[in-house]
Amino acid sequence: MKTSDFDFDLPQGFIAQTPARPRESARLLVLGDHIENKHVSDLPGFLRPGDLLVVNDTKVLPTRLSGVKGQARIEVTLIKRLGDLDWQAFARPAKKLTPGDLIDFAPDLKATVVRKDDGGEITLSFQGPAESFGARLDRVGRMPLPPYIKRASGDSGQEDRESYQTLFADREGAVAAPTAGLHFTPSLYDALKSKGINFIQVTLHVGAGTFLPVKTDDPRDHKMHSEWGEVSPEAAQAVNQTRQKGGRVVAVGTTSLRILESATAEDGTVFPFQGETDIFILPGYRFRSVDLLMTNFHLPRSTLFMLVSAFAGLERVKAAYAHAIREGYRFFSYGDASLIFPKTTS
Repeated sequence: MKTSDFDFDLPQGFIAQTPARPRESARLLVLGDHIENKHVSDLPGFLRPGDLLVVNDTKVLPTRLSGVKGQARIEVTLIKRLGDLDWQAFARPAKKLTPGDLIDFAPDLKATVVRKDDGGEITLSFQGPAESFGARLDRVGRMPLPPYIKRASGDSGQEDRESYQTLFADREGAVAAPTAGLHFTPSLYDALKSKGINFIQVTLHVGAGTFLPVKTDDPRDHKMHSEWGEVSPEAAQAVNQTRQKGGRVVAVGTTSLRILESATAEDGTVFPFQGETDIFILPGYRFRSVDLLMTNFHLPRSTLFMLVSAFAGLERVKAAYAHAIREGYRFFSYGDASLIFPKTTS
């Protein structure tokens, strides 16, 4: 297995810069026995009463900050919470920072550089009471859009604050959106519920590592980033009961799939889970908890494209992506979606 096996060419114009309006009008590539071109609004037609949609309820924090250190302007993106006021972050230009420096983002939002690592990564400790940190960050910060989404001003605005958040967003902690969930609207939710399709929420606080390409020649040598997640007792019970009754478990997004698989025993039983997971799914992995996967189109050489290839088969996924490019599907976070049946069944 080589990382180059998971490469493909994508013209720049296929990268979506804004979401579909309304959200459920996005296209949906259905990959079963054959490929079908549908829309997300058609999703209820592919599911059955008793099926369970597992959604990620993480909420994206506005973690992109502009500040100053003395006379130098510093751009910071918080990437992982380490404590109530401590964060791992990327900084530009990091060369102007040393441990002990104070970065001033706003009169009531300042942070000290505690540590500086290679590659522009730093550890920050924010001042002020921990209980008000979220409100201060919300007022000053901007949404951490992925680097392939460009804005004329260079910054996300109020529209992205709404667009880059899912219908299910509830638990703050992500620095990237669980993008498959972006397609859901109240009307689509109601249509699915009225058909007897159930929902349950899990949490995986998506980290910035989700966008990083695999740089090792052999993907098995890649060091996977860790993310905090939780499968509640209620969620574990809902998944187990669904499968016992013959229903199918549908992961809405690779994040929902990853946290579920992190909480699943070899026999397929899902248990409550809370903590860090660095599960890295490659072809050859045996899925234990999920029957279908709804997901967006992912970056070449990414861990997420590898996961989808493990679920559906690499050649099958490459054929689907080639079809999507020919048909003009929109890719990545604000792009279109796919509904994938596993490689062994349809």
